[in-house]
Order: sequence, then structure tokens, then C-alpha cells
Amino acid sequence: MDLIAGFKEQARTAQLTVVLPESDDERIVAAARQIAAEGWAKPLLVAASSPGAGIGAIGIQDTERVARYAAAYCKARSDVPEKVALRLLKKPLVFGGMALALGEADCMVAGAANTTANVIMAASVTVGLQEGISVPSSFFLMDFANLMGAGPKTLVYADCAVNVQPTAEQLADIAIATAASAQALLGTAPRIAMLSFSTKGSAQHADADKVIAATEMVRKRKPELQIDGELQADSALVKRVAAKKCPQSHVAGQADALVFPDLDAGNIGYKLSQYLGGARAYGPILQGFRKPCSDLSRGATAQDIVGTAAIVAAIAAGNRR
Repeated sequence: MDLIAGFKEQARTAQLTVVLPESDDERIVAAARQIAAEGWAKPLLVAASSPGAGIGAIGIQDTERVARYAAAYCKARSDVPEKVALRLLKKPLVFGGMALALGEADCMVAGAANTTANVIMAASVTVGLQEGISVPSSFFLMDFANLMGAGPKTLVYADCAVNVQPTAEQLADIAIATAASAQALLGTAPRIAMLSFSTKGSAQHADADKVIAATEMVRKRKPELQIDGELQADSALVKRVAAKKCPQSHVAGQADALVFPDLDAGNIGYKLSQYLGGARAYGPILQGFRKPCSDLSRGATAQDIVGTAAIVAAIAAGNRR
């Protein structure tokens, strides 16, 4: 079973609803039809009517729902007048976000017709960030199949799409969010490597110090996590190298979640893995929100949208476990 098929099965067991706000885009409608036909989740479009069997539809024509969403929005943000909330709810992204926030959907996928910034904004003002997390971030699932030795190998790369130069505090938040994403998807406690050009003091620089500081913050906030840093990529992934450079580490040589120090490293790293290493890259998937929601590339195909929905639904299913 390939990676996406496995995630669909996880979602099927949980019987989840995926809200897709961009119903004006034919790729979204095609993806909704495929999800409904395959039956692993219930697609919910922000639209005036359903385009097919098994697909739900909600929208601003439902005055009772609009009033309820506006009241809930204003209750969560006492400084927002009702007329402002009603105006915001005319935006499909915000409408879909409120369906997610109020439990009428389990996850949300958008971005085929909107920028990443707009998707993040809508999720931030409706669902909001997880407690203790100050910034949204993203990850890629990197599927190396049999390219990295015996058996399939899946790695989580973060953050490769959102935060350009995170502070140590933000990097700690990214690591904690990544741990939750990896746990939900992989089903096991992740081993998180905080990457750098230095391993355990082999180089001295403020950039390496930032990674060290972030690692210590995570250890204080989440002592149950398996995390280590600063580690070079070979120290994080190769047991032979780890045995020489950091033999005391319980993460080095067997990491399955890699946290990059900045967007330069993360974006370059995942693309090198994809185009030279032969990995299949799934993402970017947004993380750090109270409920699973994700962005899409505006060049995404209907099949890409289905795959992203399966990953986000699997996270929602994993969070229930």
C-alpha cells in the first residue's frame, strides 16, 4: 500500500468530514467528487448547492448558519462588531474555517485559488493556533520508498514553506508542532533532529547557537519528546556517522523528523531530496493550528488536492487516537 492509500484508510476508519472552501475552482469540485466516490471521507464544499452525491454544501445562502457563525466569531473576539463578522463570512475561506472551528468539519484544505498568506489568515482568525504555539509553520512528507535502504522510509521535513528566518523561540514552536504532526501521521513517537551545519559544537556560530537554544526550549516545554540538536544532516540520519560524532544521542542516526534552521535550508533541502534523491514530496502541509488545515499549491491538480486532503484527514484521525 502506498503512503497516500494508507492515509485514506486511516481517514476511512474515523469517518471524517473535509471542508473545501474553494468550490468555484473546478479542480476542487473534481477532488470532492473523487473523495466522495472513494468513500474515505465526506467532502463539504462552501457552495450554493452540492455538485454530486455524497458531497455536502454549506454557504452564505443559509442565513441561520451565517448568523450562528457570526455570533461564534464575535464571541471569540469581543472587539469585532457583528457587521464586520458578517462581512468576513462572505469570504469562503473564513466560512470554511468557521465550519472547522465549530466542529462541523474535521479538517480543511484550501489554496488552489488563494495565496498561502490568505489561507493562513483565515485559519488564524477562525481556528486559531494551538496553545503555546506562536507561529504557524509547514512540513513536507518525504517518501523515499526503497531508496534509503531496506523497506520504505518516510521523513518529515519542517519548516519548508512559511517562516523565513525563525527565532529560537519560533524554531522551538516549529519543532513542537512538527512532533505532533509526525506522531499523528506515523503513529509512533517521532525522533526529532534539529539541523545545523554543526554537530555538538563542531562549529561556533550564532546560527548554531540558535538551534541549540531552540532544542533546550523544547526539552523544557516538552520533556517527553525525543529531540536532539544541533546535528548535521548526516549525524541525524546515518548511524555510522552518529556513532562517531555523537554516540550518546538517542536521536542521531535514526531521526525521522528533521527541523531545518531556516527557510533557505528547508526549501533547498526538500527540493534536493525530491529532484536528486528521488523522494516523493507531499506538501507543504500547514501545522500549528488547533485543528488540521492545509494550504495547496495554486498549480495543484485534482489528484494533488485529494492527496493533501488524505494527509490532513489522517492527521485529524491520528489526533483522535
